[in-house]
Amino acid sequence: MLAFGLCVDRRYFDPGLVTLASIADATPHQARRATAVRVLSSDLSRSEATVMARFARRLGFGSFDLRWARPTRSAVMADTAYISVATYLRFAFTAEFVARPYLIYIDADVLVRGDITSELASLGKSRLGGVVDEFNAAIGSCPALPGLVSDRPELVGRPYLNAGVLWLHASGLGTVQRGVEAALRDGARYILHNDQDALNLWLLESGSGQAMSAQFNRFEIARFLEFGDWTRRVVPRGPSNSDAALIHFVGAHKPWLSSCPATEDVREYRAVRRRALRLAGRDDALVSGATARHEGR
Repeated sequence: MLAFGLCVDRRYFDPGLVTLASIADATPHQARRATAVRVLSSDLSRSEATVMARFARRLGFGSFDLRWARPTRSAVMADTAYISVATYLRFAFTAEFVARPYLIYIDADVLVRGDITSELASLGKSRLGGVVDEFNAAIGSCPALPGLVSDRPELVGRPYLNAGVLWLHASGLGTVQRGVEAALRDGARYILHNDQDALNLWLLESGSGQAMSAQFNRFEIARFLEFGDWTRRVVPRGPSNSDAALIHFVGAHKPWLSSCPATEDVREYRAVRRRALRLAGRDDALVSGATARHEGR
């Protein structure tokens, strides 16, 4: 019935293993046997692909497949500070590859802590589910899609979804891909947050977006508070994620970097990381903070 989808390049190989381990932790054994894992990559080696396949089997997933893919040629990269064009691979999943009725796409910088599959029961036909972005909640009142409301004032206040976790009907994957490509072709001047802006452009035009519960894509903001208090002006909640089913480590300060502040959620992530990399036979040393700008997403 269900596949979890990840996009993993070589820089995100170890974090991808951690995300898979956290999904397994949150999925009962019997359900895991009925669940597929689908991975797209632009540059993993065959030996790395083999490691990931064996790791998924050890975790108890019933099916695993990995394919190499290239981002769409129309990809617009307005922000390249710590993000590569591989982020567009999330739109390269096909129904044939997924081979399940539903796909839950998950970024490789998240920690799954609870059941995120329950949202599929409410997912409307021909709809794409996502959680409202905590840093860019509404069109016109955030940096995302700059200039759009000047041309389309009727869009002011419409929700803006984060692309880090997406719930989709596999049969609609082709529609999503074509919609994003059309958005890139016709609205490139509005792009700031790369593929996420492109996705939201299409969602605004098509009306296909469906806002899911906030607990299924909760940002880890305590790291940001170590460097300043700007998030207090943007996010109307405290830094605790005790009720979150999924924690998303957005921004450049990733939990696998030695320079990342050791917040409560980061410590939890690192504990899962140590266990996951031991199971995969990988070195669990943290990445040097000097490489942070090259390792982020």
